[in-house]
Amino acid sequence: MQYEKKIRHYPFLPTTKDEIKRLGWEQLDVVLFSGDAYIDHPSFGTAIIARVLEKEGYKVGVVAQPNWRDDLRDFKKLGRPRLFFGVSAGAMDSMVNHYTAFKRLRSNDSYTPGGAAGFRPDYAVTVYTKILKSLFPDVPIVIGGIEASLRRVTHYDYWQDKLFPSILIESGADFLTYGMGEKAIIQIARYIDGNKEGKSCRQLLQTAYFSTEPPELDSNTVTLPSFESCCADKKEFVKSFNEVELQANLLHPKRIIEPVKNGYVYINEPFPPLTQEELDAVYALPYTMQPHPRYKGKTIPAYEMIKNSITIHRGCFGGCSFCTIAAHQGKFIQSRSTHSILSEIEVLKQVPGFSGNLSDVGAPSANMYMMGGKNLSLCKKCRRKSCIYPSICLNLNRSHKPLTELYRKIDAVSGIRHSFIGSGVRYDLLMDREGYLDKESREYFTELISKHISGRFKVAPEHTEEHVLQLMNKPSFALFCTMKKEFGKICKQYNLNQQIVPYFISSHPGCHLSDMKALAANPNLQGVFTEQVQSFTPTPMTRSSVMFYTGLNTKTLAPLFVEKNIMRQREQKSYFFKK
Repeated sequence: MQYEKKIRHYPFLPTTKDEIKRLGWEQLDVVLFSGDAYIDHPSFGTAIIARVLEKEGYKVGVVAQPNWRDDLRDFKKLGRPRLFFGVSAGAMDSMVNHYTAFKRLRSNDSYTPGGAAGFRPDYAVTVYTKILKSLFPDVPIVIGGIEASLRRVTHYDYWQDKLFPSILIESGADFLTYGMGEKAIIQIARYIDGNKEGKSCRQLLQTAYFSTEPPELDSNTVTLPSFESCCADKKEFVKSFNEVELQANLLHPKRIIEPVKNGYVYINEPFPPLTQEELDAVYALPYTMQPHPRYKGKTIPAYEMIKNSITIHRGCFGGCSFCTIAAHQGKFIQSRSTHSILSEIEVLKQVPGFSGNLSDVGAPSANMYMMGGKNLSLCKKCRRKSCIYPSICLNLNRSHKPLTELYRKIDAVSGIRHSFIGSGVRYDLLMDREGYLDKESREYFTELISKHISGRFKVAPEHTEEHVLQLMNKPSFALFCTMKKEFGKICKQYNLNQQIVPYFISSHPGCHLSDMKALAANPNLQGVFTEQVQSFTPTPMTRSSVMFYTGLNTKTLAPLFVEKNIMRQREQKSYFFKK
């Protein structure tokens, strides 16, 4: 992704007509709508997409948390864009943002000033898109972000307890970009701008769209069961999900076609994972690293959580059944260079209020930095969902040396007092039941615990019972016990008063009340800070959600116990605290 240097950048992208006029612009090329407050920081997708488009020379405006319940003036305030509207629910699926696992309405929203609730609708992408279509029927709409990405095919919606078709059908959007959309959004902008170069929608990578045109099948195309057949037969839904998940985890996936109603949802194959140079370019864009000035005096909890953090890579090859990271960011790790990371720290040091403490040097899984296949020709053939479960792939370069060296270089930066690791650490990349996997693992874990933990070490064993862990695609609890022992040794050696904080999930498919009783009584949790447990929430496009809806083991199609009664789900969670 090559960016030109001649483009003029602005502290913030315009959010009002007056701001557009002050820039001397008559019309915007692209208007982005988001369910989140506007924060110009690379932890927020709207900021990234806005800056990427700006760097390409497009005039971009942002409408954050538009009011959908009044006369719709927020949807009209920036006018008609020359190219398209971009729509995102924000950093979370709006239904996950709004409701607890027990379907209770949350009283706060971390992505809203003051943490106030009620500033975005349920199913935000669909609501925003339908409004824009009614006001500007001839303007293309591109949807993206977590909500659109994870609802791109037939999916189970927990809150209505039924299958939904692709969000393209529900919303009426013209295009959908899935995954991390920097390259896709540029390609779509050029396509709509008239620079089609003979391209058809078929050639827009990492893009989905709906068409009544019958497909032309070839060896690079897979056809899913139709939406209607998935609704009629749960085994067909399992079959559909298994194919979608397989393609999402391939290095070179195929194009997907899904029949629905009177047409087809076409999901074109994605771009290859970003190279280090391309990822560095994304993070080198001129973010202010702050919320828009319109929020002056108001605290945005999500920003407060990440404002002093650094993202070092994208992707996760853990393959947990309940997780959406690989479905959105991909399985293949895309790491930033040391120079890129240190450059961002220098920018962060200039942000008002920075005290010299980095709250998190992390990623989806903190310790996958610079990891990947030793022989990429083998990765091209690989069909595994996880590179580490049920065993570590022999082709995986899992060296922790680059990450240990990165930590040390960060700590050597003038003005940095502490660098903490707040993201979850995969200890199954460091040790097995017998102990450390190698010298580098020992060195990394010692460095981590002795220098980069702020009192509590967060890990996610998720459960103690083997049959539940197998359904979760998580390693044996015996590895947690090994890690706990090594953690204690380091704390004793360095005279540290650190605590392990394990995270657990109740009511996951396959988990009975008796399993939560066994978890609570596990002797290896004595003396551990055990107050972090969450009831399983079925979110779109995860294997666990498919198991929850179908009551089937998605690998064997055997019947599977699923606790769907909310009162008994509450009992599973509350039993954890009765010990």
